[in-house]
Amino acid sequence: MKTQLDNYNNDWYKTRRTVLIRSLWFFMSAVFVQSKWHPFSGIRIFLLRLFGAKIGKGVTIKPQVLVKYPWLLSIGNHVWIGEGVWIDNLVKVEIGNHVCISQGAYLLTGNHDYSKITFDLMTKPILIEDGVWIGAKSIVCPGVICRSHAVLTAGSVARNEMASYTINSGNPATPVKERVIS
Repeated sequence: MKTQLDNYNNDWYKTRRTVLIRSLWFFMSAVFVQSKWHPFSGIRIFLLRLFGAKIGKGVTIKPQVLVKYPWLLSIGNHVWIGEGVWIDNLVKVEIGNHVCISQGAYLLTGNHDYSKITFDLMTKPILIEDGVWIGAKSIVCPGVICRSHAVLTAGSVARNEMASYTINSGNPATPVKERVIS
């Protein structure tokens, strides 16, 4: 058997917003949220909230952040999201309090079933609990839960749940030591 993308069909997937709203978001996001010309978080946070994101207080969202669907995003208090982060949230992404998501990190909620000739879309939510640090250029895969105060080191790929207070590294990321906070 061979992959037959002409048979691909994801009609089951619904973004819960009209084409007009999605188009308006993509335009506003490209001009104001993803732009490196707006150095302050305020406009980004305002627009994300306007389009349905739940965002707490004391949040910093750096330039060039890409959020696919803000209405599927929840961010707690005192969160820092670095430059070039991509939140590819086809389904819910929940980010707790005091979380740091470093530059270029990728939160991925969708993938394709390579075992099917139709390459079906598969989605799973991501949960990032309080105090987690997602390192620069790292990837959090669909369905991953990052437990309280876990760390994903730079360039690592989280494919499975990360336990509380662990430092996780590699591809796939595995716990390498305990996180001790003094």
